[in-house]
Amino acid sequence: MKQTSTAALFVIGLGAGAVITAVDNFAFGGEVSPIVIVAMLLVATITMGMVWGARGGLAATAVWLCLPLSHLIKHALGWPDTLHPNTYKSILMLAAFTLVIASLGVACGTLLRKLRH
Repeated sequence: MKQTSTAALFVIGLGAGAVITAVDNFAFGGEVSPIVIVAMLLVATITMGMVWGARGGLAATAVWLCLPLSHLIKHALGWPDTLHPNTYKSILMLAAFTLVIASLGVACGTLLRKLRH
């Protein structure tokens, strides 16, 4: 089986991250439960770990980057945001939390891949 290129992994991750970010920012007027976002992030990153193993970490990184970057850009431009309080500290806390979730997801997916083979 042909290996997925590094660029393709990153683009796939950005696509998944864009979908999750869109749900976070626009579904129900941006008032979707954080549990939904965490679940979507876990499903995406576990899947990436199961499909690509440790290489799925690159795609998971791209997924993760989309969430804090969207809030950072909105804050820097002075646009309204669903993150409260909308401060750099809360964006950093969001980034740290979602990084842990994405890392756990891809690690669990990679473990499941190894157990399956």
